[in-house]
Amino acid sequence: MILTVTLNTALDITYRVTSLRPHAEHRVSEVVERPGGKGVNVARVLAALGYAVTVTGFAGGPTGQVLRERLAAAPGITDALVPVTGPTRRTVAVVDGLTGDTTQLNEPGPHIGAAEWAAFLRAYDTLLADARAVALCGSLPPGVPVGAYAGLIRVARSAGVPVLLDTGGEPLRRGIAARPDIVKPNATELAELTGSHEPARATRDARRRGAQSVVASLGPDGLLAATPEGHWRAAPPARLRGNPTGAGDAAVAGLLSGLVDGLPWPARLTRATALSAAAVLAPTAGEFDPADYERLLAAATVTDEESAA
Repeated sequence: MILTVTLNTALDITYRVTSLRPHAEHRVSEVVERPGGKGVNVARVLAALGYAVTVTGFAGGPTGQVLRERLAAAPGITDALVPVTGPTRRTVAVVDGLTGDTTQLNEPGPHIGAAEWAAFLRAYDTLLADARAVALCGSLPPGVPVGAYAGLIRVARSAGVPVLLDTGGEPLRRGIAARPDIVKPNATELAELTGSHEPARATRDARRRGAQSVVASLGPDGLLAATPEGHWRAAPPARLRGNPTGAGDAAVAGLLSGLVDGLPWPARLTRATALSAAAVLAPTAGEFDPADYERLLAAATVTDEESAA
């Protein structure tokens, strides 16, 4: 199975309005609730692709209960979330029907106590025994050590399980030094890590900081990868209009599934780019239309950056 870790899970709530206007009253035309958090979104995409996935992290309170009920209804996903006292956070996405833009509101998450963190570490160690790969995704809730991901990477590496890290800020800075197999920052996270706003240079710099491979999400411009086998840029056939929330998580699912399938890097990047683009066209994070994915998979392009240079 593939293991995804979401320490700061969320109940994702999507509101759709005709047009989002500041200081105005709005009538919501549709409300959708989904289990969320970056690693949960990754798991939902992987499950839709046919992979067996286990989700771990924390869940608590009424929102945590709803999240677990929604997760139980998702085929192919095993719930291994650790219960906590504090309530799981909510994230609210407001989709403007006129422009297609999304406004996101993210709560901080519950405070995790020392005993709860210790319980998670025990569960994580047990789950690694059956994992083919693990994804460590998203923000850290209050109370979790800022170097948590670095420690989790070391535990996975000791167990012989490849690790993908998708986070930002200081957790990324510390985590990358623990030598994860893949790091997948977005353009902002990459610039904050390296101090460079030139993606090719920043991606190479990030790899020198410890990651075996770095794949940067560049939004509508696709993915840029620096790996031991080479450097590539992958892009969808055209810029797509839709909901970008969850596009990066879909890319992580593509990279992780490509890793466990043993695909060469260009094929991994093609899959990740097509899934990311298909997620933009889907109404909510963690979903994609298989027909869109197949169409985009056939049309995505991968360029050898070293040859281009």
